[in-house]
Amino acid sequence: MVSHIRSLGLEGIRGYEVSVECAIAGGLPAFDIVGLPDAAVKESRNRVQAAVKSCNARNPQGKVTVNLAPADTRKVGTVYDLPILLGVLSASGAIPPLPQNAAFVGELSLSGELRPVRGMLSMAIAAGENGIEVLFVPEENAPEASFAEGVCIYGIKTVPQLLAHLSGEAPLSPAVMPETAPDPSALLDFADVKGQENAKRALEIAAAGGHNILLKGPPGAGKSMLAKRLPSILPDMTRQETLESTKIHSVMGYTDRRHPLLTARPFRAPHHTVSPAAMAGGTSNPRPGEVSLAHNGVLFLDELPEFSPVVLETLRQPLEDGVVTVSRAAASATYPSRFMLVCAMNPCKCGWYGDKSGRCTCSDQAVKRYQSRISGPLLDRIDLLVEVPALEFDELRRPSGEAEPSAVIRSRVTAARAVQLRRFKGTLTTCNAHMDSRQISDFCKTDEAGTILLHKAFTAMGLTARSYDRILRVARTIADLDGSEELKPKHIAEAVQYRTADFA
Repeated sequence: MVSHIRSLGLEGIRGYEVSVECAIAGGLPAFDIVGLPDAAVKESRNRVQAAVKSCNARNPQGKVTVNLAPADTRKVGTVYDLPILLGVLSASGAIPPLPQNAAFVGELSLSGELRPVRGMLSMAIAAGENGIEVLFVPEENAPEASFAEGVCIYGIKTVPQLLAHLSGEAPLSPAVMPETAPDPSALLDFADVKGQENAKRALEIAAAGGHNILLKGPPGAGKSMLAKRLPSILPDMTRQETLESTKIHSVMGYTDRRHPLLTARPFRAPHHTVSPAAMAGGTSNPRPGEVSLAHNGVLFLDELPEFSPVVLETLRQPLEDGVVTVSRAAASATYPSRFMLVCAMNPCKCGWYGDKSGRCTCSDQAVKRYQSRISGPLLDRIDLLVEVPALEFDELRRPSGEAEPSAVIRSRVTAARAVQLRRFKGTLTTCNAHMDSRQISDFCKTDEAGTILLHKAFTAMGLTARSYDRILRVARTIADLDGSEELKPKHIAEAVQYRTADFA
């Protein structure tokens, strides 16, 4: 007898349906799994055999063959333990055939308990897309899976509990989607930042338009302090953005029963010793890197010149395309990577180049060598270059909490983003930073005075075509914050000044 059990698998961050076929034949006892299984899948036979005994059932005598279809797709992880066990029991006649509108996913312990698996949200969404109406998952994964639409989710603790439900002896209640909401109190507030009004304004513009920004200044000026408060002024994610980001974090095992869904935009701050594979994604079995974990959020690189040049150059393609493709001998995967790049750096190795105190000990050649670690093409992809000077004594003496709070700034940012969502409705663009050339032509038209100003800036600053487009995108965001439908010369002038930071 051959049994067919519906299940699900992961390819990158995408879920897909897997059919678990089990056949039992006479002969010497054997247990074979085919269909390109990895080591974790092959080891499931040991977990399944132990779990069968713990359920007061008998392992079948003879040769057991399990096929995971499609057989030409590599199967990874422990998600197939539960469907393989059910396939064995069904093929041996220990349980009746299972409903074909249901799918099963889960890792088994030797005692028959179910353990959580990674990537549950992706698989639950794939279940709905493939017409699966009922999905049985480990109890720990049920809250996360419940966010998939069109699928009834059941959380299972043990195999006997599942069998009792399927037989009708002890029916279970479907999982209920938990309520989630961001916690603003968990975020750092701009009210704690003294001075630096120009940098705060630049960060507000960056948040409003989704622009990349570089903060440059001496040690202790507040660059990191400002960057870490950026999440407090970013607008809430849409449902689509929330699901996209959660799928990536779920695949990495960063979600759990208490935190089944991301409620705030991701903020990733890798150390400067990060490897290219950790930044872009990699390992022999491709996994998302920092650029993907920051999708729909912020990637903060502190001490930018200290990062390996190879690591920095891996950012160029994701910044431009919003996706990153990781290719390895075993597999290839494409991950979304649409993020805000926020960087901070000192002007030189000692940190005091250009400071009026004159304490810098670096030669001009040393300063140039330090700043040249950041390539021109990478700088060209940054929209706002902002000088963050050291604070004066009077600014430091001001009481904390007097500055404008994040809630007030966030209200302006949210209003500007709402304008952009209406402007780009029906397209894949969600904010000004992601406008294509056609949208720039449609929404960034300048009058005669603005055109003259742009021409002077283009000639004097030696701008590239990419820099020119980025100035227009930033100017469009400044106009949105100003509540202006027209792109005025003052908006362009402010956008231009954010590209005049001195790089020796």
